[in-house]
Amino acid sequence: MSHQDTDDELVRALLPAFIDEANAQCDALEQLLLQIEDAPDDRALLDALFRCAHTIKGSGGMFGQEGIVRFTHHVETLLDRLREGHLALTPALITLLLRSNDVMRELVRLARDQQAETPETAGDRERLVAQLQQATAGGAAPVVAVAVAAPALAERPPGAVAPVGRLPRWQVAVRFGIDAFRHGIEPLNLLNYVGGLGRVSGMRCDPATVPLFDAFDPESCHLAFTFDLDTEASRDEIARAFQFALDDCELAITEAGAPPPDPVEAMPVPQAMHKPQPPRPAGPASGTVDDSGFIRVHADRLDEVINLLGELVIAGAGASMLARQTRQRSLVEANQQVTRLIEGIRNSTLKLRMVPIGETFARFRRVVRDTAAELGKEVALEIVGGDTELDKAMVDRIADPLMHLVRNAMDHGLETAAERLACGKPVQGTLTLNACHESGSILIRIVDDGRGIQRDKVLRRARERGLVEPGVVPLDEAILDLIFAPGFSTAEQVTNLSGRGVGMDVVRSNVQAMRGSVTIQSAPGQGACIEIRLPLTLAIIDGFLVGVGQSKFIFPLDAVVEVIASRDAVTTVDARGRCCVELRGQVLPVVDLRSLYALDFPPPERSSVVVVRAGARRYGVLVDTLLGQHQTVIKPLGLMLRSLRGVSGSSILGTGEVALIFDVGSLGQLAATSRAGSGRVPAA
Repeated sequence: MSHQDTDDELVRALLPAFIDEANAQCDALEQLLLQIEDAPDDRALLDALFRCAHTIKGSGGMFGQEGIVRFTHHVETLLDRLREGHLALTPALITLLLRSNDVMRELVRLARDQQAETPETAGDRERLVAQLQQATAGGAAPVVAVAVAAPALAERPPGAVAPVGRLPRWQVAVRFGIDAFRHGIEPLNLLNYVGGLGRVSGMRCDPATVPLFDAFDPESCHLAFTFDLDTEASRDEIARAFQFALDDCELAITEAGAPPPDPVEAMPVPQAMHKPQPPRPAGPASGTVDDSGFIRVHADRLDEVINLLGELVIAGAGASMLARQTRQRSLVEANQQVTRLIEGIRNSTLKLRMVPIGETFARFRRVVRDTAAELGKEVALEIVGGDTELDKAMVDRIADPLMHLVRNAMDHGLETAAERLACGKPVQGTLTLNACHESGSILIRIVDDGRGIQRDKVLRRARERGLVEPGVVPLDEAILDLIFAPGFSTAEQVTNLSGRGVGMDVVRSNVQAMRGSVTIQSAPGQGACIEIRLPLTLAIIDGFLVGVGQSKFIFPLDAVVEVIASRDAVTTVDARGRCCVELRGQVLPVVDLRSLYALDFPPPERSSVVVVRAGARRYGVLVDTLLGQHQTVIKPLGLMLRSLRGVSGSSILGTGEVALIFDVGSLGQLAATSRAGSGRVPAA
């Protein structure tokens, strides 16, 4: 196998890492652009923007992504003009840069999928390049015409070089510091990147910098070389290719045929680079690794670990049961120790899946900006509790419901500037995304200070659709709940944002699929608040096991409030068979699982009532036996049972039995709408 084949294979193997890094840089660039819109003179933000674009361009050059390199070069040039003060940052330029960032994302996606651009997307990109060049040329200072070099790169095939004599020649001398490798500098990658600027030739290494074999340290860098570069790029652009290595190298760039540069013009080099270094002992270098660093792990591998952990929890539960049956003290103690270790592994492993929700919230800055411009409204987005952590799987799945809710709040909730002024409100509306931990759950609030939900309009539209009988006036809670009905919409006309009646229905369905709940609060003229309550994780929970006849059920432990060990206090209150119990002077509704699910088992002499909490509502569930707290591994329901309401999943007990896990939110709604004793449970 040739060196070229080996390099190509290495590039293919490392391409996913480049894709991840490029997407992360695009995300960072977008957030920086949205931040700098409020602080256009912030030099630190401008420098950070330039570094993001430069990183995308540099890493793209290392992996042979010429399309990404050429386009990002235009973005980088414009950002460089901005940070040098030759151009003023305006909202129009921010919009242009945001559109450019979208193009860079698309180019990265094409690289990931190994696809070519369509003629339409290529045309859009070329038009955007022209706008970038026009914006760049709008400054007072002269600018290098990037369009001259770009076609030359595009026209010649990969690996070909430009004819000698047509391009200016520069001589580049580089001497790396002794700790360059330890600081993450890769000289070969730098050379590959510089090669993207033109034609590299005449490579000459300086052997005087290499120590004798006895003093040679493989972890230290002893490289110094000189080469010729034929390019249209300026001296500053060539130096910019070494921007991230300037602290670890000595760099001199001169025109071919010109006298040697004055020593003052050479890049400054830390003194430590010139000091002789003694041989380093074998073994890992001390003090060179940041203990607080991160490593990237593929999500599939982490999911596999979680699945194995679930099986370990089930096996541990079975072992605990057998140990209690044997009544051997030593075996019970050993099993208790194993159980504690399993619980510690569980908690630590689940933390690996926890990510801050602020990253998801931050994506909506762009959504709010674009949607506000489309609607002609002024909206400010506030993010509270961005450091609140939840399961990564839930972060990915909550993005779509949040998108519907944010766009809906901006379209229906927030008023136009004229309407807000007429109501005595500030011209700019406020949309708040808030997240916090509450009672073992994640609580997400989407709050706006708009007109609120117009109950009369909702009720009128519900009667038109036959959802509410004429003359019936439901409670306010029931009216607000109508918004989640399939196909329901109060919009007068269908637009790109709303009007089709599928958004809120999708929100509730997706949230319930994650064992969560969604509620609405609204005050006329003051705004609305939508609350989404989610469990902390989708993998393993602490559950409270109960029995009804020969069937086993599990309540999420964080939803259990208390237990009433009395059946006599439960009474039937109406003809539909609904029950209740008196609890400290208040009437508490009770769900009879035997009647609700038509369980054909004789009732015991004594039963218990498990009091559970679903949001702000409490109710009781009548059960036969209390089996205690258990670590519960959540297994999804099969295709035939996915429409079963009131149940969010299943679990395997240590005995091998299957227990259903309750969704306490939908269970309470199901009991309120179902006729007890019918033996029929409505499907979703």
